[in-house]
Amino acid sequence: MGEDGSKLWLRYAPLGPLADRYRGHVGRVEVQSRSATAQIIRDELKAALPSLLGDSIFDSGATLLVGTPKTSDAVRDLGWDADLAAAGPEGFLIRSARLGNNRATVIASDTEVGALYGGFHLLRLIQSGAPISPLSIRQRPKVQLRLLNHWDNPDGSIERGYAGKSLWRWAELPEKLDPRYVVYARANASIGINGSVLNNVNADPRILSAEYLRKVAALADIWRPYGIRVYLSVNFGSPRLLGGLTNNDPFDPAVVRWWRRKADEIYRLIPDFGGFLVKANSEGQPGPQDYGRTHADGASCLADALAPHGGTVMWRAFVYNETVDPDRIKRAYVEFTALDGKFKPNVIIQAKNGPLDFMPREPFHPLFRGMRQTPVLAEVQATQEYLGQSKHLVYLGTLWKEFLDADTFARGAGSTVGKVVDGSVHPYRLTGMAAVANTGSDANWCGHDFSQANWYAAGRLACDHEIPAEHIAEEWVKMTFTSDPPTVDRIKDMMLLSREAFVSYSMPLGLHHLIGGDHYAPMPWNDKEPRRDWTATYYHRADAKGIGVDRTTHGDNAVSQYFPPVRDEFNDIASCPERLLLWFHRVDWSHKLRSGRTLWQELCGKYYRGHEQAVAMQATWNSLADQIDPDRHRAVSARLAIQVADSAKWRDQCLQYFHRFSAMPIETTRSDT
Repeated sequence: MGEDGSKLWLRYAPLGPLADRYRGHVGRVEVQSRSATAQIIRDELKAALPSLLGDSIFDSGATLLVGTPKTSDAVRDLGWDADLAAAGPEGFLIRSARLGNNRATVIASDTEVGALYGGFHLLRLIQSGAPISPLSIRQRPKVQLRLLNHWDNPDGSIERGYAGKSLWRWAELPEKLDPRYVVYARANASIGINGSVLNNVNADPRILSAEYLRKVAALADIWRPYGIRVYLSVNFGSPRLLGGLTNNDPFDPAVVRWWRRKADEIYRLIPDFGGFLVKANSEGQPGPQDYGRTHADGASCLADALAPHGGTVMWRAFVYNETVDPDRIKRAYVEFTALDGKFKPNVIIQAKNGPLDFMPREPFHPLFRGMRQTPVLAEVQATQEYLGQSKHLVYLGTLWKEFLDADTFARGAGSTVGKVVDGSVHPYRLTGMAAVANTGSDANWCGHDFSQANWYAAGRLACDHEIPAEHIAEEWVKMTFTSDPPTVDRIKDMMLLSREAFVSYSMPLGLHHLIGGDHYAPMPWNDKEPRRDWTATYYHRADAKGIGVDRTTHGDNAVSQYFPPVRDEFNDIASCPERLLLWFHRVDWSHKLRSGRTLWQELCGKYYRGHEQAVAMQATWNSLADQIDPDRHRAVSARLAIQVADSAKWRDQCLQYFHRFSAMPIETTRSDT
């Protein structure tokens, strides 16, 4: 039977002979509760275990006990209270134990949602062939808010969506519920995602209408037992556009009342509603600055409305304002650090991983070192807007790990972005990580079968930013394609290579934004957009002498938004990592790099190397035709053919364009660095 990718990483394919290692350790399932969440746990385990291990697993004499001290006498009698408290409400323990005369594996948590996460974790261990005897696991999510941000619109379209139409069938809700809503919830719960922002940050005010709130409530009812709360992106102009008020001034008492009444209305329908995501005074969206107010003033108005109900405001730091600073990448830092400490306790600032816009490579956003009193939520993008969309195989686990492991030096060495985000560096009351979702109505959810790995990695890293990217890739391959060790290794190697290959054949050495309006095809010559800072030439500034932007202390001083020694490393052309060279420095074409090659030679080498790596990935995949089911092998092969052709276009068009300025011959010798 063919596969279409619709089961994601929850295929539960039979393990064959490997199943023997689990006999005697898992068996009869006991979930001692009748709640909706407990029933989900019971159903998942009773469907997954025989599929993975064979029906006889239930006759092995072993017990798999799942519960909480409140729902299970057996769990309570184990005396694990201190460890359960340390794991927190969404954490869990998985331990080998004896219950009477029987060998048992116990999954315990203080809450049933935590137990659900534990059940999925055990299944992940089995799917990936990990030994489970003896078991002694305690896990706790490192951040509180672990979200998907959907940029979906009421008409079914998705901004920056590359996998079909929206999953949410608004015209049918709330009466008709698509079965995929449950699969979506299972997939998210399996990787620890606990919230979903349903709609586009460029929000249609109608989402807050009574009609749409009833639709949102229907989704919330489905997802509640899976531990998933719903959130909404809101248009700051809603009081006027939807409510008929004369303005949206957050200091106007009528506006304040409107938001409070709207919050009350939402919570009557959805008692566990998560809160609002807000894009304000950015790319034409209305905001508090329209009335001479600050971002903190605007956020406070909404935060006060949500606070009595326990809701959160996630206020995006993706702002444009040429009057603040002409270099777009500096603006968010300038605006938001000036407001640090002025936001309400239930507000968290949502900042992209880099200061520009989800580029293939950026330095980490300086807000992750600059906000000491106001929590910052990390926003990453799974949907590959600038990384080949759903046509290129680009595993983003390596990109996100590069970001999360970057040392901010906010409180000395070891103050990584991940530790800032999880509240270890500054005692944030709120912590979180969000991924712009890549899901759509396509059968395989993400357009490209390998793009599923980015959804998966987003959840795993939100739970624990210390997991290695290669470990996440290996898990996903085993759960999604095959457990054959040589095949797993070859696919994993493709994935780990893919992001660096994309950087090399598109925007190497710190180049960025070499695109046009579709954010896909190479267009380094693009100098005609509604805004100057949407063009490509604004960012590379190539001329006969050199290329790149001088953001050093001798240029526009963007480096000073970083702490020493990061600032000093970026500022000095001799120490600046060459992967970010043209981000921070304007460099002569003939400048010698550490390899002894000129900048132009290295640029040529990177472009040729990237294309060759794309060809190598294609060759690897073609060699696995006998190891992968034919339907998915054929689908991925078609995408890789596009990627190989497009990588050549990126190489040729960028080098031919920059050759006009360098006047140096295009060298076809690849770079091995």
